[in-house]
Amino acid sequence: MSYLEYSVKRVPTGLVKVLHLNWALVVVLVAIAGFGFLMLTSVAGGRVEVWAEPQMKRFVVGMALMFAVAFVPIWFWRNMAGLAYLTALVLLVAVDVVGHVGMGAQRWLNLGFMRLQPSELMKIALVMMLAAYYDWLPLDKTSRPLWVMVPVALTLVPTALVVVQPDLGTAILLVLLGGAVMLTAGVHWAYFATVIALAAGAVAAVFASRGTDWQLLRDYQFRRIDIFLDPGSDPLGAGYNISQAKIALGSGGWTGKGFMQGTQSRLNFLPEKHTDFIFTTLAEEFGFLGGFFLLTLYAVVVALCLATAIQSRDRFASILCVGVGVNFFLYFAINMAMVMGLAPVVGVPLPLVSYGGTAMLMLLLGFGLVQSAHVHRPR
Repeated sequence: MSYLEYSVKRVPTGLVKVLHLNWALVVVLVAIAGFGFLMLTSVAGGRVEVWAEPQMKRFVVGMALMFAVAFVPIWFWRNMAGLAYLTALVLLVAVDVVGHVGMGAQRWLNLGFMRLQPSELMKIALVMMLAAYYDWLPLDKTSRPLWVMVPVALTLVPTALVVVQPDLGTAILLVLLGGAVMLTAGVHWAYFATVIALAAGAVAAVFASRGTDWQLLRDYQFRRIDIFLDPGSDPLGAGYNISQAKIALGSGGWTGKGFMQGTQSRLNFLPEKHTDFIFTTLAEEFGFLGGFFLLTLYAVVVALCLATAIQSRDRFASILCVGVGVNFFLYFAINMAMVMGLAPVVGVPLPLVSYGGTAMLMLLLGFGLVQSAHVHRPR
């Protein structure tokens, strides 16, 4: 019996697929979302209907989407990768033409029943496209310059469309995500070393140009860099958000002040307390232990994605699972670094905790792909 015949015979069908789901992943995702519902209730002053209830409804829809995707064979999603990428690309172009403007940025499409942020869809579509590309590409061509340029172009085209929205945070995520998938696929490390060296040189040139006739950034952009490096230089102006976030983080101590007892959030000192800065509320109310518990849950999700990648014998499925895991990791790593002052404030939500629909749905769609790889792997 050939390996293909063996694989087909061993792939679960019907209700048996339910038993083959990665239920550990399901339980951890529910736990993280539950933590999010709790925090959204807290920042709304105990009112569930303000932010927590709509988020619960989105989570139910997202979980249904995850299960639906999980029960479809992984080879189907490999065949759909190109269409998914092109669809996301068209939607990004549509944002520039008829997109909804919010908070000074044009990032959403108003569909009537919801506002869709195509850049979130592009993160998953990009992972699918790159995984399908490297599944098709022979291993001996992975690091050849001509074949390296293809995934670079696939990454940079949507990144450019996102930058003009403007959405620097998502643009950074797309670049890091594309690089991570390329590294996973086996692209030689020398390419990444060259890019890092060029980036370091560009940063040095930017700082060296300040105050000269060939200054590369405008004065207000240098001001943002100054605030990132020293928020205390303007605590009531440009540095207000990060200064208040640090106060909330530090005031929580080891065990926190208790549920709905955070003074920074209750007195509205914290900016965007239900979205980008929700981790500061969590740390203030549940302390270091609460933050560490959430971080542990996040680490378990990433570990489960990597475990599925290792167990899979399909190259597409393996790269896809790593890409989804890296995407999830970048979300919470950048958000936590941002609110702690370790990275510039770029507007990246805390996954499954921050209020928002598109990010949650797209994350759960990604985990549905991981579940599909887990359910349909040869046994």
